[in-house]
Amino acid sequence: MTSDMSANDPVLQLFRLGTPWQAVDPFLFVAYHLDDYPEGTTDLGPDASLAGRPLGRDFGNPAGWNMYHGQTVPGFPQHPHRGFETVTYVRQGVVDHADSLGATARYGDGDTQWLTTGRGVSHSEMFPLLEPDRRNPLELFQIWVNLPAASKTADPHFSMFWNERTPRVVHADPAGRTTEVTVVAGAFGDTDPLAPPPESWAANTTADLAIWHLESEAGAEFTLPAAAGPDTHRVLYVYAGSSVRVGDSDADEIHTGTGVLMDASQPVTLTAGPGGIKILVLQGRPIGEPVAQHGPFVMNDATGLQEAFDDYRRTGFGGWPWPSDDPVHPSDAGRFARHPGGRVDTP
Repeated sequence: MTSDMSANDPVLQLFRLGTPWQAVDPFLFVAYHLDDYPEGTTDLGPDASLAGRPLGRDFGNPAGWNMYHGQTVPGFPQHPHRGFETVTYVRQGVVDHADSLGATARYGDGDTQWLTTGRGVSHSEMFPLLEPDRRNPLELFQIWVNLPAASKTADPHFSMFWNERTPRVVHADPAGRTTEVTVVAGAFGDTDPLAPPPESWAANTTADLAIWHLESEAGAEFTLPAAAGPDTHRVLYVYAGSSVRVGDSDADEIHTGTGVLMDASQPVTLTAGPGGIKILVLQGRPIGEPVAQHGPFVMNDATGLQEAFDDYRRTGFGGWPWPSDDPVHPSDAGRFARHPGGRVDTP
């Protein structure tokens, strides 16, 4: 991170949002996907030519969308993880999930899937294009949250937070201009979140972990409360809209495409610019342990990484119970989650 600010400024550092977005302990990074997919085919892939795309590794964003690792349907076929959590918050579009635990789901349009990978899980995340007569935009955040050493080999855990059950707070300033806060994790004032997975750092009552999405109308004023602990890290990802003023100084006018490391020990007023603003807020007390990462595995040292690779080669983290590496559901399946053991949950 770069651009140190003055000692009394609530803004500690600024950085440009790259790919992926950088993060601070207890978070690892944020992958932000924004794809303007075309109409879908009967195979739920894009009704457009794929000629010239490096299928299997298509990240170039030609025409405003990617196939990623998908061959027919965009997305990420079967791949393993160990030692951290994925929190996938979908703003638009849908995701078809399948994993080596036997869980499967279709979710989107405001839903969040929270997967504790623990000692190991393989999963696929495909983006079926369900609409044959109109475009299929996709917007999602996938947030990687670290696990403390004691939880890195815990049993994996699959959770689904449906849009209809996700808490939201709408605040109106004295002029009636509104800010909506989507509370994915971490209490916001008197509004409690849905319960995080049991082995998550977010389940630790002292972790002060929060994932909030803010959307403010043009000119809206809104105050972020101080964090609970003096060592809590807080980062604002200013990713859409025009700009936001942080605090009272015009010098702290932050434009879209900027990450902001904040002094979380004090409340701060945010004032949206003329085009409104959308911000993802991540905060939490640091885990404070060594991080050793290699691809899909996040452990504490090289020995832990080697054990992860050895275990995956030997066990496949439970094997793959699905007929293909990139399963998708029928177009009319609707949103649902089938948990390990067979329990089915719907919005």
